Amino acid sequence: MSVAALRRAVSDSVSGLPPAFWWLWTSTLVNRLGAFISTFMALYLTLDRGYSASYAGLVAALHGLGGVVSSLGAGVLTDRLGRRPTMLIAQASTAVSVAVLGFVHHPVAIAGVAFLVGAASNASRPAVQAMMADIVRPEDRVRAFSLNYWAINLGFAISSVGAGFLAEYSYRAGFLLEAAMTAICAVVVFVKLPESRPVRSGKEADAEDAVGLGTVLRDRRFMGVVTLSFLIALIFQQGSVGLPVAMGEAGFTAADYGMAVAVNGVLIVVLQIPVTRFIEHRDPRRLLVISALLAGYGFGLTAFAGSVGIFALTVCVWTLAEIVNAPTQTGLVVRLSPVHGRGRYQGMYTMSWSVAALVAPLMSGFVIDRFGAEWLWGLCAVLGTVTAAGYGLLMRRLPAQEPVDAGADPGPGDVEAPVARAKPEVGAG
Repeated sequence: MSVAALRRAVSDSVSGLPPAFWWLWTSTLVNRLGAFISTFMALYLTLDRGYSASYAGLVAALHGLGGVVSSLGAGVLTDRLGRRPTMLIAQASTAVSVAVLGFVHHPVAIAGVAFLVGAASNASRPAVQAMMADIVRPEDRVRAFSLNYWAINLGFAISSVGAGFLAEYSYRAGFLLEAAMTAICAVVVFVKLPESRPVRSGKEADAEDAVGLGTVLRDRRFMGVVTLSFLIALIFQQGSVGLPVAMGEAGFTAADYGMAVAVNGVLIVVLQIPVTRFIEHRDPRRLLVISALLAGYGFGLTAFAGSVGIFALTVCVWTLAEIVNAPTQTGLVVRLSPVHGRGRYQGMYTMSWSVAALVAPLMSGFVIDRFGAEWLWGLCAVLGTVTAAGYGLLMRRLPAQEPVDAGADPGPGDVEAPVARAKPEVGAG
């Protein structure tokens, strides 16, 4: 590819998105540059504190439980209080609780604060996704979600290597760094991001009130997506809970794990944008099936890894699954969410990942302790196969376009949406 063609490709990938999106993108990047807990919590507990893999799994599960508890509440707040206030409350709470986690020592205190960190950090996700759907045109959303995921992994690629070496010096410094970066993220949101929740008339307020959590639960098509999201999230979670424990028990250091898993972020930084341009208008059913198989068998291949280099090669396989799955599945969720119920729908979708974050550590700790890591990787392959089959069946009945609320004016991101849209099969709630 020539330099001119490369410039044109980059320009096409980033052009046409509103300034508010780029400030939201910046806040995401800043937040991920300070990521530490999600990557190194298991190693901190097993190597630095000397706890068992089962205890590390319990703490990570409590972190996930906090996210489960906060997901639905944050979704409701996103619709009622607004996207911006919800993000500010969540990020300020996260900064404080992460800093506290670096100073507690008692196992019960560590577990309790980890729960609070999970609840606070997860609470901003429905608001971020809803704001992105509000401010970006429907035809640009897959690209926008891809760019946001790219920012997440650009920050992750940088922080995982740096934090790995930082952990060799001081785990507490890692906690404080994450707290500081989260606080900076909140400042960016406060100073630069306006509220994006669509302005409601009286009729639209009634429409929003009609979209309750019961409505979401009765939306069988959407709940099918949530279930499959949980299964694939259960697989991806092993990159941060099962993989570090398995590598630690095999004699590898925190820096070794950091170098291996950094491949995930680097590949996404390099490939996410060009791959998204390639898949943007392709059959989402096929893409989701392929991504599920790559995820399952990518982790399955970890059973044969015996060096940092081989671990890194297996990371390459399941990273391709992430690159394809992330924008495709997120775009699908927005497509199935009514405009004035985006917070609740995003909250339910976020909860699927939170439940996976709760279950995955317990699963990995139990399987590794009782049977060995090889059985964990085999289980991932089975889950990938089941998820692929589920996507294949579910996607046969999806609507061609995204739904809107009956009688509601389009939000900022919907002004150029197609006229013909399918409504979600939900009842009043």
